[in-house]
Amino acid sequence: MRIFLCIDAMMVLLFLFMGFYFYKSNGKAANYLSGYNMKSDKEREKYDEAGMCKDYGKRIMFMAVPFIVGSAIDYKFAGIGTGIAWAIWLVMFILLLFERHKREGKRHSS
Repeated sequence: MRIFLCIDAMMVLLFLFMGFYFYKSNGKAANYLSGYNMKSDKEREKYDEAGMCKDYGKRIMFMAVPFIVGSAIDYKFAGIGTGIAWAIWLVMFILLLFERHKREGKRHSS
């Protein structure tokens, strides 16, 4: 049971730390977004880096929630909560990728 609680706790800390870093970076963490660091300076001028980092920071911190809930479930049913947390996180991640793709598509068409 402890191993599942440790996994959940590590994931919560990881997502909260990364999300807080993005949120407080004032746009400096934008280079860590996949593909963004490969854009030219001219392309980067079209983006609000500070706003983008705040948005992604909130999203990353929100991705800790399934692991918080998972740890509560793991306390009663060891292993079930971690599996559920990973499944929910995977869905959240895929939805984020679709939204980002849609957002990038709008930016290129304008």
